[in-house]
Amino acid sequence: MAIGDFDGVHAGHHKVLRAAVEEAERKALTPAVMTFHPHPREVLGHPQYRDSLTPIQDKLQLFEALGLQRVYLVGFDETFAQLPPEQFVEDILVAGKLAAVVVGFDFTFGHKGAGTPQRLMELARGRFGVEVVSPYHLNGEKVSSTLIRECLANGQVEKAARLLERPYSITGKVVTGEGRGSTIGMPTANVETAAGYVIPGRGVYAVQFLHDGQWHRGVMNIGWKPTFAKAEGAMTLETHLFDFNQNIYGAEVTIRFIGFIRHERKFGSAEELVAQITRDMILAKEMLS
Repeated sequence: MAIGDFDGVHAGHHKVLRAAVEEAERKALTPAVMTFHPHPREVLGHPQYRDSLTPIQDKLQLFEALGLQRVYLVGFDETFAQLPPEQFVEDILVAGKLAAVVVGFDFTFGHKGAGTPQRLMELARGRFGVEVVSPYHLNGEKVSSTLIRECLANGQVEKAARLLERPYSITGKVVTGEGRGSTIGMPTANVETAAGYVIPGRGVYAVQFLHDGQWHRGVMNIGWKPTFAKAEGAMTLETHLFDFNQNIYGAEVTIRFIGFIRHERKFGSAEELVAQITRDMILAKEMLS
């Protein structure tokens, strides 16, 4: 069984999860993973972790795609956070009659993260195997959820995709917006995320847009539309789709971020904005071709 939070299910996590699948196959066992919800850091007082790289429904789909056949979802709360490492091992791992546990090199468990992989091996006392997976580096950087969050905040979606081994994506519902895009000949689909996703930084992106089983191409603006807004307001996610003319209000959609085009900025007029969006579309089509 692999154990960890696995926020993002990134390339480093893939090493841990694939090791668990391979170990299960060697021993003719069911490949399994134990993960935690909500994010332990949120419970421990870090509110920025309310938003996830992979909300639980996405995480479960990614686990399945990697060959994990059973998921143990542990509710993480303040009481669970108080468990001493010894009790975590006895009440969770030993009681679960696990044959083997696979963890990352930086895995911690128990009250205040006092348990380490080395301590886990000591507490196992031969009752279950422990495999510790080394860190995964890409271009000299250790792949981590923190690094991916930083990349997204800076608009570096191409780098995030390399770290994740897939484009970063979010799922949400198309909702009614202000309708301003239609008045300037650039209708947009306004998306409200379905769960607490980490949203990339303000700017314009080349995206792939999944609706009703088909992928479409487009440009998405994330921001507060400074050309029209008098003051900074709520963040919106607006996508202009190429060669698309359907009413999709209320539809659930998935958006993949393929490339960063530019930062959001204020234009002197609607005409200037339209001219820039036209240039954005040309660049987006090149990125998406």
